[in-house]
Amino acid sequence: MPATDTASTDLRYPIGKFSYPDSVSDKQRAQYIDAIERTPAELRAGVRGLDARQIDTPYRPGGWTVRQVAHHVPDSHINAYVRFKLALTEDTPTIKPYREAKWAELGDTRNVPLDTSLDLLDALHERWVALIRSLSSDDHRRTFVHPDHGKTFTLDQALALYAWHGRHHTAHITSLRVREGWA
Repeated sequence: MPATDTASTDLRYPIGKFSYPDSVSDKQRAQYIDAIERTPAELRAGVRGLDARQIDTPYRPGGWTVRQVAHHVPDSHINAYVRFKLALTEDTPTIKPYREAKWAELGDTRNVPLDTSLDLLDALHERWVALIRSLSSDDHRRTFVHPDHGKTFTLDQALALYAWHGRHHTAHITSLRVREGWA
């Protein structure tokens, strides 16, 4: 899995902060792909059985609600999928960032049932994992520029990030469930 600090009591980072790897082995790449493949089922399990009050509970003081987290993951992963496709079809494209905090406040996040986003995540990850599994080692070294970071990232680094990202947000929900006794 991606390099992270050990899990701490910082509710923002229940599995630790993400650190970009300098390089990725074939074994690590397979682990990252497997983690991305598991994300939809793990997120779905994380929200299963929660009632409306629980879904609208922030995972930490001042943080997003479970609802916002559950809708954020497909929003983020859609952007990641597009970034992969751009990097595979263009020479070091500059990707378009998005304002995730503002997206989390939009009407679809407030009004659409979680199952809609969970179903979207299932379909998206089916496509994304199929794409990733079809890539060569050279493909994984393709790059894109993230203008907000002012850096160039390889697809391997993005793969590591999104393997962590799904686990990170699922842990926001599952950690809340444990703290609140909803487990």
